Amino acid sequence: MSVLPEGFEVGHWTDAERATGCTVILAPPDGAVASADVRGGGTGSRELALLDPLANAKSVHAVLLTGGSAFGLAAADGVVRWLEERDRGYATPGGIVPLVPAAVVYDLMSGDPRARPDAEAGYAACESAGPEFERGSVGAGTGAAVGKLFGRAASVKAGVGVAARTLPQGPRLAAVAVVNAFGDVLAEDGSVLAGSRSEEGTFPGTAKVMTEQVIEPPRYRREPSPGNTTLVCVVTDAELTKVGCGIVAKMAQAGMARAVDPVHSAVDGDVVFALSSSRSVAVDPLIVGVAAAGLTSEAIRDACRQATGLAGIPALQDLN
Repeated sequence: MSVLPEGFEVGHWTDAERATGCTVILAPPDGAVASADVRGGGTGSRELALLDPLANAKSVHAVLLTGGSAFGLAAADGVVRWLEERDRGYATPGGIVPLVPAAVVYDLMSGDPRARPDAEAGYAACESAGPEFERGSVGAGTGAAVGKLFGRAASVKAGVGVAARTLPQGPRLAAVAVVNAFGDVLAEDGSVLAGSRSEEGTFPGTAKVMTEQVIEPPRYRREPSPGNTTLVCVVTDAELTKVGCGIVAKMAQAGMARAVDPVHSAVDGDVVFALSSSRSVAVDPLIVGVAAAGLTSEAIRDACRQATGLAGIPALQDLN
């Protein structure tokens, strides 16, 4: 049984050998009302402006989450082509124009830096899409890792995670996360679930080290960490306006802050998308936003757990 609201589908294209990939969230054929909230200081994106509640676009037809940094945005061309071939898009006098916002994670140092998702990868992700999908080190999460304070070699694998629930009013809600954060991912009790590992193999806590110790670049920055990002796409069949989707996306960022520490930094490109098919009943965006924040936290933790195949991540085990 799918965890997604009816009509939404998720697909991946994965290059496991070269550690990159992309993930597409397809809206129902008639599109979905959508908005987004950007908090990171290093976001790589495409067509985010049309998600502004003041923008003319009433709906989008897919969201692309991709590896490959800015190069990976080319994968959106394949998603657009796939949608156009199926007459899914915004009707214009010149023909159908699919609207596909996209955001990237930086995974160039995880495998082959010359390997980036392209248009064919985006098209393939659409071809694989369905109501059920893989989690863990797949798609845009293939080259993802968390905890970069001590360098990429001392980080822990992450990937794609999901969490879902049905609201008492009836609508379904799900969050899909791609986790490639600079900071640590925190467990439900606030302890470090996955993050920067010290030379002793423990999780000292990135925020704790940064605020309580003098960080010496030769020791702690063995390699630069210029690109890190957590991307979340919240999808629901609750009836929401574009403004309502913006409220949900903004509130879902609280869930990211509960699960990632530090978060929304100058070296992260954190973005939350919110999509509504409006196929169910109207629900106050405040209620949907509260639920979305909780699911965002769960999906981020799920990404780490699925990538490692463990219910908990032992500090002394090398998981890279």
